[in-house]
Amino acid sequence: MSLTQQLSSPISSFSSAFLAHSNFNSRSKSVSLPAKRIGICKCVAVPQEAQTAYKTNISRNANMAKLQAGYLFPEIARRRAAHLLKYPDAQVISLGIGDTTEPIPEVITSAMAKRSDALSTLEGYSGYGAEQGEKALRAAIASTFYSNLGIEEDDIFVSDGAKCDISRLQVVFGANVTMAVQDPSYPVVSGSCLASKGEYLTKVALPLGWHLGGSLPCPSAWASIRLAFDYADEDHAYVDSSVITGQTGQFQKDVQKFERIEYMKCTPENGFFPDLSRVSRTDIIFFCSPNNPTGAAANREQLTQLVKFAKHNGSIIVYDSAYAMYMSEDNPHSIFEIPGAKEVAIETSSFSKYAGFTGVRLGWTVVPKELLFSDGFPVAKDFNRIVCTCFNGASNIAQAGGLACLSPEGLKAMHEVIGFYKENSNIIIETFESLGFKVYGGKNAPYVWVHFPGRNSWDVFGEILEKTHVVTTPGSGFGPAGDGFIRVSAFGHRSNVLEACKRFKQLYK
Repeated sequence: MSLTQQLSSPISSFSSAFLAHSNFNSRSKSVSLPAKRIGICKCVAVPQEAQTAYKTNISRNANMAKLQAGYLFPEIARRRAAHLLKYPDAQVISLGIGDTTEPIPEVITSAMAKRSDALSTLEGYSGYGAEQGEKALRAAIASTFYSNLGIEEDDIFVSDGAKCDISRLQVVFGANVTMAVQDPSYPVVSGSCLASKGEYLTKVALPLGWHLGGSLPCPSAWASIRLAFDYADEDHAYVDSSVITGQTGQFQKDVQKFERIEYMKCTPENGFFPDLSRVSRTDIIFFCSPNNPTGAAANREQLTQLVKFAKHNGSIIVYDSAYAMYMSEDNPHSIFEIPGAKEVAIETSSFSKYAGFTGVRLGWTVVPKELLFSDGFPVAKDFNRIVCTCFNGASNIAQAGGLACLSPEGLKAMHEVIGFYKENSNIIIETFESLGFKVYGGKNAPYVWVHFPGRNSWDVFGEILEKTHVVTTPGSGFGPAGDGFIRVSAFGHRSNVLEACKRFKQLYK
């Protein structure tokens, strides 16, 4: 092996490590050279061109260079690995990552197995399907989640998950829009215009390079889109996809924010809903309810304010309802329960946290016909063009599973799985409340948001890991407004949750 090969370091599987500046220092390696009989070591200069890898003449996308290294979960993984080196026999429990842990119900997997087996027969084989999703599944989603809300099956686009759809939506919006996100969220003009026919028009314009006929974007648009993200949850797509698309300015390290993104502060003081009178007008508003990480859910009055705010400003809401089935309180499960929302909102959702489909990959996006760009062109037509251009449709096996999810037996099974995780939430809530902590979330989402007043989130994370061998998530990783909190995930086996809570009680009693 050559000296260069000995000194080379493998690239981390995290894309964030690939994007980060390297800290590699070749001098930290110790290299042994075989002894020469003559006792003389001869140094030979190597030509510069022999030391430099071949480079193309293509400049790196400047927007990609603006991305920050995916700090939160890689840093948690690094600290966990260091902890295991220090305590190799420790039984570490992870309540940090928002990934499901319980098996997919058999009524759902059996439907996928049946569809898979059918593909080996002449009668059951099928190739490419409709990019928008199978008609039966689109109809089932419409009737199950949007009954009596005026949403029809052709408003629904079935996909491989909400994260990918958010990226596709960013292609539709283009680089010249501004956006707002909740803070904390995942590490993801006044007056309205009326057309002559009385149709509501947003003030969001078609991206440059697009034509009214729905033609493809100019080639430069493709260069600034990454269609996949390597972080643990969906919501990181909000911010990163905006950066990649060219919507933002540079990252401001002093405040931990990107320029040209409006961060809407959501804290206990404002009921985890932004004071819209202090929010600047943006073209796109990303809003997740129930929220990750706080677990808070917006009520009907708050969502009515949000819809009115968007309509007043001619904005489009991208509403993430991935945890709607976890709702316990009488809050809207869909943004389309709010009058006027079809004129200003898009909704994304997923089977990931309902049926354990985080690996199966199946979701959907609702783009109502009533949602129009400022020139009157339907947003749905452009989204359909993007879907048909860069996506061949969700797996037919996954869609068979999705249809089974929405059968009476499947819905019952999904509610049982959700109920299991909600029981975990209750155990975690009761544990921290018994210890005197102020706890938020957990009732409408599988995340418990625990307050440690006056303390640094990473310090609390480190204390819990060091003294209980339990991994949580520091709140500051979700934004400046999250400092002083930790997120505890209810996704875990019951035995692990009970053991973790036992350790919490021993630490903070």
